[in-house]
Amino acid sequence: MKSSPEWHKSSYSGASANCVEIRESSEHIDVRDTRNREAGYLTFPSSEWVAALATEK
Repeated sequence: MKSSPEWHKSSYSGASANCVEIRESSEHIDVRDTRNREAGYLTFPSSEWVAALATEK
């Protein structure tokens, strides 16, 4: 049985109380707001997530 990935605070959130959490797998990245977890999450293909982060540096 494959274990599900755990949610963790994004390193891009820094020390801010307003942050996002991510959960990673080899196929996709899930992203959610820590202040509104009940609202669900967004899912991105891993390749798109890496490309988006590369433009933010």
